[in-house]
Amino acid sequence: MRVRSITTILPLVALLTACGTAPPSASDSSPTPTPAETAPAPAAASAPAPQPPSVTMEPQHVRLQHILIGFKGTVPGKDITRSQEEAQSLAAQLLDRARKGEDFDALVKKYTDDQYPGVYALANRMVTPGEGEFSRDRMIHAFGDVGFPLQTGEIGMAQYEPGRSPYGWHIIKRIS
Repeated sequence: MRVRSITTILPLVALLTACGTAPPSASDSSPTPTPAETAPAPAAASAPAPQPPSVTMEPQHVRLQHILIGFKGTVPGKDITRSQEEAQSLAAQLLDRARKGEDFDALVKKYTDDQYPGVYALANRMVTPGEGEFSRDRMIHAFGDVGFPLQTGEIGMAQYEPGRSPYGWHIIKRIS
């Protein structure tokens, strides 16, 4: 136990005494107040504490269909000859066409560098996958990050990023 010098303790006692909160002396026989007695009274009609912003809850399970647009060297086992710039341009065109209402399934069939029909059932994080489902954490990050927030029927795109979407661009439609 560390002992403080009297020159450190005396100014502290003087300060506490001046504030009316001096420690009881040996001759003081009054009881020490309880924390409840010294706590400030609750404010009347105080405003409720601010709440954190609402968090959009993602679904536990989704079915997604996608068009994968890769470029040379990005999709193992596929002999893709387009450049990265050509892939990016094609992906943007297909996203625009799909959002304008063109038959998504037909676009998948014609353009995907994945296998047709490109439908995946996924279980969200911390959710046990059902039969035929993949865990979101076992898919590339960008695929789930784009797919789970989509509403049924909505279409989004996961951009090519070497660490998050290494196979190219994914045009993703949530089908359920």
